[in-house]
Amino acid sequence: MSKSKFFSGQPIFNQLLSFIPTTLIDKVCRETNADYYYKHFKAFDHLVTMLFSSFHQCTSLRELHTGLLANQHRLHHLGIKHTPRRSTISDANRTRPVAFFEKLYHRLYNHHYQAFSPDSRKRKSLVDRLFIVDSTTVSLFSNVMKGAGVIRMDGRKKRGIKAHVLMTAKTELPSFTILTEAAKNDRIIMPQLELLPGSIIAMDRAYVNYKLMKEWTEKEITWVTRVTKSMKIKLLTRNRLKILHKRKGILKDWVIQLGNPLTEEKSPVQTARVISIYDRNTKKKIHLLTNNFTYTPTTIRKLYQKRWAIEMLFKRIKQNSQLNNFLGENKNAISIQLWCTLIKDLLTKIVKDKLTEKGSKKWSFSNLTGFLRLHLYTYIHLMNFLAEPEYALLQHNKGPDQINLQLKLFSF
Repeated sequence: MSKSKFFSGQPIFNQLLSFIPTTLIDKVCRETNADYYYKHFKAFDHLVTMLFSSFHQCTSLRELHTGLLANQHRLHHLGIKHTPRRSTISDANRTRPVAFFEKLYHRLYNHHYQAFSPDSRKRKSLVDRLFIVDSTTVSLFSNVMKGAGVIRMDGRKKRGIKAHVLMTAKTELPSFTILTEAAKNDRIIMPQLELLPGSIIAMDRAYVNYKLMKEWTEKEITWVTRVTKSMKIKLLTRNRLKILHKRKGILKDWVIQLGNPLTEEKSPVQTARVISIYDRNTKKKIHLLTNNFTYTPTTIRKLYQKRWAIEMLFKRIKQNSQLNNFLGENKNAISIQLWCTLIKDLLTKIVKDKLTEKGSKKWSFSNLTGFLRLHLYTYIHLMNFLAEPEYALLQHNKGPDQINLQLKLFSF
């Protein structure tokens, strides 16, 4: 008799880690010299340890260490022969290059979610080509980075670490991320963005950069943002609005000259488009700015509204991760923990998307995260288990001998 489809020789944690190719880890490790000066606690061991902490939402090194000790025999399957001491983990968090975890996240994202090629951009839908940029701050309840930012009138300083994120609308995942002190300007991410021709980017007005926006226009990259009061705008023509658009709250569609001819180097002059919209929900007017002259006003509005998806991403990560207590009180340790949190989120999203592809049971992200945390060391087939969780656990608890006995009893 063959074993049940729900049985697995590897626990769920090992199956999750199988989504990270070992060749990818080895390559990134060599590029960043992540194993330099380390004899026993290698970069792979460090990665597994921090992912264990992320999935279990450990709040201290002691909690992490005792958890590893309790599952030491299961970690042997991954090639981890010795459980690291608290001091070993602490030292590695303080000294190992953050670049290893940063590069690994981005390479892993590209491995599972390849960006569209320039040749296929016309065949892709708008959502497939849409990118959203924004930032979120994680507060730090310690003296780390206390000098970040200017001193306010009440004598306090802005403390925290900020994640500057470029998210793809289709995957709802960060495709590019930078971690900085909370006081850093949001525009720090803009020069580092590498967008392909045909891409669309929706951004808040805090990211407005005239020079970069003109470069994007020349590369056939569409951008959508909001008009700011400080913008130098000159009306060129008024586009005629359709009755359908007026009914949907479109107030005006203008072609304008953006920029100041007197400061050409800083804010180069370019032709753009302003679309004014009345939001019936908030009862406020919104003025959108774009370099696209072919999309309808309602399409431009929908593209900008998609920008709120990145707020849901930030909410998802913060709600399903332990970001109140960090395992180290130095910038290096905090950055490593945040990158491992992003890797954990990426692995969970990979599982969720694979279930969707199979047409299996639909999971909310929070429920899926909870199930994975509870069954991290259950020896059960991950994808089959998540497709039929209750039935899978009943079969798993019976064991193969009981299942085979039942098959014999009821086989007439």
